[in-house]
Amino acid sequence: MTAVIETHGLTRTFEVGDISVHALRGINLTIEPGDFVAIMGSSGSGKSTLMNLVGCLDTPTSGEYVLDGERVESLSKNQRAMIRNRKIGFVFQGFNLLSRTTALENVELPLFYDRQNHVRNHRQAAVEALNRVGLADRLEHTPNQLSGGQQQRVAIARALVNRPAIVLADEPTGNLDSRTSVEIMSVFQELNAEGVTVILVTHEADVANYAKRIVGLRDGRIVRDVAVTGRHDAAKDLAALGQREELD
Repeated sequence: MTAVIETHGLTRTFEVGDISVHALRGINLTIEPGDFVAIMGSSGSGKSTLMNLVGCLDTPTSGEYVLDGERVESLSKNQRAMIRNRKIGFVFQGFNLLSRTTALENVELPLFYDRQNHVRNHRQAAVEALNRVGLADRLEHTPNQLSGGQQQRVAIARALVNRPAIVLADEPTGNLDSRTSVEIMSVFQELNAEGVTVILVTHEADVANYAKRIVGLRDGRIVRDVAVTGRHDAAKDLAALGQREELD
């Protein structure tokens, strides 16, 4: 089986005046299809830089990056944009939804940028994605009619609609309270159980423990790569918080 992500000696150096800042120092990382990986690290550890490289938002200074069988480290900006749209679904801390657009239209949006038209029926694909995250009854609601947790579920559906190779989530619970955070992490667990490959960037140990594997960064290097023993049970957390699993 081909690894969905493979990096070899990945480095990223930024020039700040006369100073070279080594954000990543030789990252070797392999992520298999169906994995659920949490990338952890404090501020300045390199996790955001690594996320940008993995997400094809930036290019490395040196090293190799293979995404779903394709070498991507030397692609042009336009080529990287096409790869991003086809192979990566993004979920951000701030939801990044269009405020005057319905949940359904927000989820459909990435499909309009797919030049190869891999998904023919946009509406059907968006409805299916919203169903997967439990929002079948919120299709025509705009973001201001949805709770924070519901907005993040719309963002997750949008990430899924192109059937990407990976879903990359950057601090997806950062703007949510503890109860809603448990709901969202439960969604990621359920999607991963269906075979979706999830890469989660976080600085919170409680969030990282929902993953199958934790990769820890410090000073631009991987210092920890361990399996999570005893998968975090989001359903039990919901019960302990007195919160129903499904949205109200």
